Amino acid sequence: MARVALVTGGTRGIGGAISQALLATGYRVAANYAGNDEAAEAFKAQTGIPVYKWDVSDPAACETGIRQVEADLGPVDILVNNAGITRDTMFHKMSFEQWKAVIDTNLGSLFNMCRPVIEGMRERGFGRIVNISSINGQKGQMGQSNYSAAKAGELGFTKALAQENARKGITVNAVCPGYIGTEMVRAVPQEVLDKNIIPQIPVGRLGEPEEIARCVVFLASEDSSFITGATLSANGGQYMT
Repeated sequence: MARVALVTGGTRGIGGAISQALLATGYRVAANYAGNDEAAEAFKAQTGIPVYKWDVSDPAACETGIRQVEADLGPVDILVNNAGITRDTMFHKMSFEQWKAVIDTNLGSLFNMCRPVIEGMRERGFGRIVNISSINGQKGQMGQSNYSAAKAGELGFTKALAQENARKGITVNAVCPGYIGTEMVRAVPQEVLDKNIIPQIPVGRLGEPEEIARCVVFLASEDSSFITGATLSANGGQYMT
């Protein structure tokens, strides 16, 4: 039977592309989403991928949601932690609520999602966890101290969890996208993209969600079994480590 993959934030943008790429590869895919019912239902109708609504910052909701996915599709073998939010502002103007919302959703969700599946993965001797971090977790970004902190934290979490579970057939890796042509980025005025953003990218263009999805498909596959604790940067050369 095909392995089950669960993608958080999996109905739109990068997450939607990941869900579809995993489905095309032969996995049974479940896509989590937080709030846009209309977009989620349209995605489900278009792709046939079942969608599940819960808030990844809520531990109890994650536990309940994952158990429903497993009841419907089977044990989760591949987990892609893609869900994330922004609450951008300069730190001297940032509220605690703006800080906490981003930390809880972008970083706290890794505990909330991984904890309910990790024991099953260890028992079965197989697992793939892919955390979608960001170029701004690697280099920082003005106006995003909350987001950059959360995304950097994802990288530390990835390395620690990878070491703990390497002997159990579980790999844990991170992907750090740069500027990707999602709905959010495309909403930036073209003049700003052309003048301020694209000139920073050596390849001279935005990335596409499907290019990030292909990174995830590889890291989820049997072919990547010797890669764990790694950070795969997909940013067009904008930031090199």
